[in-house]
Amino acid sequence: MAQTLLSLSAEVGSRLLARGYTIGTAESCTGGLLSHTLTGISGSSAYFVGGVVAYSNQIKEQALGVQAQTLIAYGAVSEQTAREMAEGIRNRFNTDIGLSTTGVAGPTGGTPDKPVGLVWMGISTPGGTQAFKCHFEGDRLEVMHSSVIEILTRLLAVLE
Repeated sequence: MAQTLLSLSAEVGSRLLARGYTIGTAESCTGGLLSHTLTGISGSSAYFVGGVVAYSNQIKEQALGVQAQTLIAYGAVSEQTAREMAEGIRNRFNTDIGLSTTGVAGPTGGTPDKPVGLVWMGISTPGGTQAFKCHFEGDRLEVMHSSVIEILTRLLAVLE
């Protein structure tokens, strides 16, 4: 799985460099794995600006600008929060692209409405923001790895 992450990261980096784009990350359930993966490639400082691991709602609000009302109405694991996190990191770090992950990695914390393995992700570009919902199987680390693979794969499609 580590090789898959590095291969995806190298391809993302190549496409970002070719376009002169910069990127920032806003992570919750991936706990820094997305940033770690992006910076695992030599030369990533040419496009990776930085990231925020916003595990608590307070940090989502303060560091990323997620609206308190969004968190109250929809919760941290929601389309709306994923969108605001991605937009927040892009705007606050002045990058071309902002990525976000928010979900329930498990094994605890799941509910009937938001089960373990549910992850919302966001990709924000100057052209707009998209959010998508995934449900991954496996243990905590597998959910985290699957989330990073998914968002980098979707980002590659955006960068085509």
